[in-house]
Amino acid sequence: MIKRYMTERNIIHEVEEFQPGVWVALTAPTAEESGLVAETYGIDPADVRAALDDEESSRVDVSNDYSLILFDIPTIEYRHKREAYTTIPLGLILVDDTLITVCGEETPVLEAFTKNLVKEFSTKKQVRFIYQIFWRTCLLYQSYLRIVDRRRKEIEEHIGSDTEEADLIDLHELESNLVYFDTSLRANKVVFERMVRYSRIKKYPEDQELLEDVVVENQQAIEMTRIYRDIIKGTRELFSSVSDNRLNTAMKYLASITIVMAIPTIISGIYGMNVEEKWMPLSDTPFGFGIICLIILLICIAAIRILRRRKML
Repeated sequence: MIKRYMTERNIIHEVEEFQPGVWVALTAPTAEESGLVAETYGIDPADVRAALDDEESSRVDVSNDYSLILFDIPTIEYRHKREAYTTIPLGLILVDDTLITVCGEETPVLEAFTKNLVKEFSTKKQVRFIYQIFWRTCLLYQSYLRIVDRRRKEIEEHIGSDTEEADLIDLHELESNLVYFDTSLRANKVVFERMVRYSRIKKYPEDQELLEDVVVENQQAIEMTRIYRDIIKGTRELFSSVSDNRLNTAMKYLASITIVMAIPTIISGIYGMNVEEKWMPLSDTPFGFGIICLIILLICIAAIRILRRRKML
């Protein structure tokens, strides 16, 4: 899908023609649409479709005719019937006075511009436009990271009460999300730092501060990812400790019951031996059976008290 936008008096609107100062937005373009844009602006078709490959690495390529910037943006997907986060490439092609964006799907990063949610935005200021896209990407990363941390806190509330296997699976999914984020953010860091150093992409003094803020916000997102990963790792270890403790408690409880139940079993087994009655204590005593039962009960009570004192029951 091809859409062309242009801003007039800080209001963005869609146009029908390729013209100077236009923003060309390609969203999951077909081969024909990619070829049309490549032919119109003299771009290598492989560069136009580079962002459609999920395995494409982040990079900056500057030639005499145009500049290609590839970096990763966060997006939502569904894994195992659960909402999860991953990253996809976003391509920016700066050619003459036109900015071309290429992405495999609709993204909130670009929707903020099409819905006039970004202040001081103009399609005619392409370099500043690029920095603003970087800025929105960093903000989206941080927003999703806060959601991940909030979900982690919800899972922690179940620890010690009704912990289920689903909580462990959700915790693993959150950790997987952070792995994707960490890899992409570090790759983006290289791209942003190269943008600071590159002199072949024209920079304006009033935009330099925005680019520096982008580098700072991206580094903050990296730190947030690292901290949240460490916290989730600790939460997972806590889950394991709680599960082991519950297992140990159950095993101690079952062992204590076995010990108490073994007392009457042993005594009744002895009295069930095939020997002469005169050798069996209390065999000729009136109410001997009741006395033996009382002795067994007293021994069991004593065993229970000893086990409780040792915190086995």
